[in-house]
Amino acid sequence: MKAVVVTDFGGPEVMKVMAVDLPVVATNQVLIRVVATSVNFADIKSRYGNYHGASKPPFIPGLDAAGVIEEVGRDVEHLQVGQRVIAFSKAGSYSEYIAADEALTFPLPDEVDFATAAACPIVSFTSYKLLADVGRLEAGETVLIHAAAGGVGTTAIQLAKLLGAGKVIGTVGSEQKIATALEAGADHVICYQDGSFASQVNELTDGRGADVILDSISGWVTEQSIDCLAHYGRLVHFGNAGGEVGQIKTKDLHASCRSVLGFSLGTTRKQRPHLLKSAADHVLPFLADGRLTMKIGRVLPLDEAAQAHQLVESRQSLGKVLLEVSK
Repeated sequence: MKAVVVTDFGGPEVMKVMAVDLPVVATNQVLIRVVATSVNFADIKSRYGNYHGASKPPFIPGLDAAGVIEEVGRDVEHLQVGQRVIAFSKAGSYSEYIAADEALTFPLPDEVDFATAAACPIVSFTSYKLLADVGRLEAGETVLIHAAAGGVGTTAIQLAKLLGAGKVIGTVGSEQKIATALEAGADHVICYQDGSFASQVNELTDGRGADVILDSISGWVTEQSIDCLAHYGRLVHFGNAGGEVGQIKTKDLHASCRSVLGFSLGTTRKQRPHLLKSAADHVLPFLADGRLTMKIGRVLPLDEAAQAHQLVESRQSLGKVLLEVSK
């Protein structure tokens, strides 16, 4: 089969399209013909060797895919050949076929097309877990979402509203991304090019701050987030796209009853995959009835994976970038 392979750690040029062996399906796995897969920032970090648990070259990048089941292992109980599914693959998804554990494969409602399906797994499952389970969002609360024009950002904005948020504030790194976050449903969008956002968040919340903050950037963004986190608020840290480490002082937590929480979908897939079923049970119906939509910025053929990475890495992409593998 054809696949994109990272031949060495480095820039997009280290990815080569080549012929590789078809995956061997374990007894608890299914073989999926991939229709489309998405490009996630974790793929870029893996390509550089900076993602936790990343494989050493050569390896196939990619975390999630949408496609059709072609074969089932003998111990698989709830899936069958011919089903349309989304899945998380342990051995990469930039390929014509993937093997996926039954616990990490989820049937698609008929109403969800493959492009939407390919765009959704990482961003929608992550967003749901961040808001509902880790952030414990309650009705009427204010949510602040950093990187609000990206894949997780535009999805989290919508899910925050669906889960009852009273106000959703987004931050973006450039003026041209403001419209994307507003279109996703944010009530207010702040551009932090000038290096500040906390004072504006406090002003928009009458001095209370945000009850839940989703931070995938780290560094100074994490540090400044503490300055606009409400009493009893939850700052949920789930990435370090900014490449820096943020410092948090313990004195900023106990008296105000505020919490700093961490989450990784990758760790959850590996160590507690059963926790993702509830995310699928909530997210997929939202997609089926149109209450949740995926912002898709570009769809490129598998052979142009390097260009897709350049789009995401340069932060020029708005919404999800997809790789089309088959029809």
